[in-house]
Amino acid sequence: MNRIKKYGTMLLLAGIASTTFAQVDLKEIKDPKEKYRPIYHFTPRQGWMNDPNGMVYINGNYHLFFQHNPDKPVWGPMHWGHATSKDLLHWDEKKIALYPDSLGTIFSGSAVIDKDNTAGFGKGAMIAIFTHHNHQEEDRKTGLHQNQSLAYSLDEGVTWTKYKGNPVLPNPGIWDFRDPKVMWHAHSKRWIMTLATKDCITFYSSKNLKEWNKESEFGREVGAHGGVWECPDLIPMKYKGETKWALLVSINPGGPNGGSVTQYFVGDFDGKQFKADDTAIKWLDWGPDNYAGVTWSNLGDRPLMIGWMSNWQYANEVPTTAWRSSSTIPRVLSLEKVGQSFYVASTAPKEIETAFRPLKKYHDGGAKEVSFEEHLPQAYRLDLKKLKQQAFKVILSNESGDELVIGYREDQNAYYIDRSKSGEVSFNAEFAKTALAQRLLNNGTLSFSLYVDVSSVELFADGGLTTMTSLFFPNKPITKIRILGDKKLEFQELSIAEFKK
Repeated sequence: MNRIKKYGTMLLLAGIASTTFAQVDLKEIKDPKEKYRPIYHFTPRQGWMNDPNGMVYINGNYHLFFQHNPDKPVWGPMHWGHATSKDLLHWDEKKIALYPDSLGTIFSGSAVIDKDNTAGFGKGAMIAIFTHHNHQEEDRKTGLHQNQSLAYSLDEGVTWTKYKGNPVLPNPGIWDFRDPKVMWHAHSKRWIMTLATKDCITFYSSKNLKEWNKESEFGREVGAHGGVWECPDLIPMKYKGETKWALLVSINPGGPNGGSVTQYFVGDFDGKQFKADDTAIKWLDWGPDNYAGVTWSNLGDRPLMIGWMSNWQYANEVPTTAWRSSSTIPRVLSLEKVGQSFYVASTAPKEIETAFRPLKKYHDGGAKEVSFEEHLPQAYRLDLKKLKQQAFKVILSNESGDELVIGYREDQNAYYIDRSKSGEVSFNAEFAKTALAQRLLNNGTLSFSLYVDVSSVELFADGGLTTMTSLFFPNKPITKIRILGDKKLEFQELSIAEFKK
C-alpha cells in the first residue's frame, strides 16, 4: 500500500465499535453528505479505505479485509477493516480485524485457509500474512521499517491473534518491502509468497508460513517503472487446457492516464521462477480508478478479483466527508489470446450480471441519437451489442448541466472517459483529465457493458479485453442518458437494466 502522509504517532487503540450493515440499505440515506455513497459497491461506514486485503472465501462467505483508518476520512494509521458477503453485492461491515501494535501499523497483505495445519495454529485456521510498517523506524531511515508478519483466526475471521514470533520475514534492507500475496503451490507442496520489493517482485517459499526462503526475483528490467511496484498477485489460469500464470503488479505513479494503475505479465511459474512470455506493457484497467486489485484465495480455479476504486493523485481530496473510497465490483479474470499474445480480460461475475432487471431495450438502431430519461435509477447497467464500428459517445447528464462522457474515437481505435464537466472536479487539477484506453481489437463492431452506481462507472468492452473504471461527482443525480453517433447507430441491441436492490 502506498503512503501519502506520515503520521508521527500511532493510534494503537484507534477504532470504531463493531457494526454490521448491508451496503444496499444505504440507498435510502437522504443526508447530503452521503449523496455520493454507492448502492452496490462496498464502502466503509465511516473513515478511510484503500487497498483490499486478505480476501478469502470460506463456508459461503466472501471475506474482504481492507486498509482502513477508522477515525478520519483520510489516509492515517492503518488497520485491517473487515466486511463479508454471501453474494458479492450485499456487504456487512464487521468489527476491525487487525489493529496497530508495537511492531507498527498494519499494511497490505493476504489471507489463506491452512487446511492441513502447516503452521500449527489449528486445522482450517484463517491466517493473515501482512506487512508491519514501523513509522519510527522509517523516520530513522534505516530501511528496515517494513516486515512481514502473521495473525490467525480460529473462528473464520471474527477474532484474531497475532503470532508471537512476528515478524516471520524480516526486512533485508529494502525500503519498499511489502504487500505479501500468499498461495499454496500444489506441485511443490509449499506456500509461495509474492512480495513487492522496491522496483521488482521477489518470490519466497515456505512449508509452514513461519520460515521463508528467497527463490527468485522478477521485473527489474521489464514492464512499466514509472513508480514503486506494490500489491502483487500471482494467479494460475487456464487457456484451452493449458495452465499459464498471470502476475499482477500495481504501480504508482506511472499509469497511462496518470497516477495509479495495475500492469500484468503472462507467463510460466515452476514454483521458483516466473518467466514472462513477452515484456510488452499491459494494463489491467485503463481508467484512473482501479488500483491494488488482488484475487480471493480458497476459491479453487475461479480467479475473482476486486480493486480499490480511487487514485493516489487525489484519493485524500475527493468530495466525500464521513467516508472516503469504495471498492470496484468483483471481476472474473480470464485469459484471452490476441494474435500470438496472451491478455487478461475482466468481466462481471454472474452474481452481479444477474442483479439487474430490464428497463428498456432498443433493437437495430437507425438514428444518430438514442436517449433515455424515464425514471432513470441511480444504479444501472447499459449494454450495447455489436454496434457497427464508428465514433460515438454516451452522455450521462443531469439538470445541473453536469456531463460524464464515455465514448469511442475511431481514428485512434480507443475508448475514452471525459469527466471534465461531470460536476465537482476542482478539488484536484488531475481529476478532470480525459482518460484514453487503447482497444486490442479492430473487428468492425463494438460491444460493451457499462456499470453505473451513483458516482462511478465501470466499462467492460470487447468481452473485457479493454476495461476502464472512473469516479465522478455530479452536483445532482444523473437523470438522462444520450447515445450519439457520428452517423446512424446500427447495432444489434441496446439495453438499460436497473439494479434490483
